[in-house]
Amino acid sequence: MRYLLLLLFLGSSLLQAGLPRVSPENAGLNPRALEHADRAIERAVTEKTIPGAVLAVVYKQKLVWLKAYGHRQTEPRLLPMKTNTLFDLASLTKPLATGTTVMQLIEQGRLRLADKVSDFLPGFKSWQDSSGHTRPIRIIHLLTHCSGLPAYAHPSLLKKLYGRVDRATLEKHIDTVERLYEPGREFKYSGLNMISLQRIIEQISGEKLADYTRERIFRPLNMHDTAFRLTPEQIERCAPTEILADGTLLKGVVHDPMAREAMNGLSSNAGLFSTAEDLAVYAAMLLNKGRSGTIKILSPRAVWRFTHIPDGYEKIGRALTWDVSSPYASNQGDLLSAETYGHTGYTGTSLVIDPQNNLAIILLTNRVHPRDKGSVVRLRGEVANAVAGALP
Repeated sequence: MRYLLLLLFLGSSLLQAGLPRVSPENAGLNPRALEHADRAIERAVTEKTIPGAVLAVVYKQKLVWLKAYGHRQTEPRLLPMKTNTLFDLASLTKPLATGTTVMQLIEQGRLRLADKVSDFLPGFKSWQDSSGHTRPIRIIHLLTHCSGLPAYAHPSLLKKLYGRVDRATLEKHIDTVERLYEPGREFKYSGLNMISLQRIIEQISGEKLADYTRERIFRPLNMHDTAFRLTPEQIERCAPTEILADGTLLKGVVHDPMAREAMNGLSSNAGLFSTAEDLAVYAAMLLNKGRSGTIKILSPRAVWRFTHIPDGYEKIGRALTWDVSSPYASNQGDLLSAETYGHTGYTGTSLVIDPQNNLAIILLTNRVHPRDKGSVVRLRGEVANAVAGALP
């Protein structure tokens, strides 16, 4: 009994401490090659493309690189970047919160990819052509961004059309807005897909998305710095995003206007905050086929379906919220395997996972601070290539 209790204690302590850490050399990676990633990030900081960044690399279930660069805040005061800085993940919310939850509901037998959205949301209209022919939008269309819904609904548009900005108004808009094309025909990245999925998730589970993900994904993985709502201590560690026209510094408040104003920050398209270390734990779970130690988040079959393009959707280039080969997949670089998938966030965040090489690359920046003008598209690819070049 004492032996079993000791094993339980040690296992709990290891999980609490996050992933085991080893040097790149001891993991079998080339540290000199990783220095190229260093130089690319430091160059972006020097050129003021970004104020700062945190880079984490996971290899074979170990954290082999965790480093902070530059500053997390430059205005109104200068604050150094730290490895435990929290970032506004922006659209990384889509796979981490929304996608993972959908996959759990699917493997629980409570949802199917082929289900019609209107089965859950009766006011949600189908696509209709000029002759009156209709085709329903299904769950798989939302997850792969080929539903035909417009890309976005800015609060200014909601205010103009309906005279108010809130969640109910946004939902009404999504239900009735013109569908741009027949579902499944083409790819159009859309936050409205995720809002629709959030409504379905909350209807099926009976819980708010923020509560569900905290209790069934992030807390079991001991991702204690991953949340939609931050504590005062976490806000202090947060990398701010944009300074708005009225002088407001967004810090610990989601940058995305639709998520911030219409969804009150609790949104499936954006709104999640996290650290590089927490994302490393999540990535390692997926690389380990849905498990972290004794904790099961997803089954191996659910992970495979989650991260692969569905049959017949190859031209779309998207897995179930993850990006595989769409025009948005440049953060994968040029050297990783064909199994690679990932996602980016508008604020400057990126997660790339390569199962074939048992590798994950996490690059977190707040490129929109203090003004929304820097681009990290090239930087993401440079870093991915440098890390890939370190592989044995």
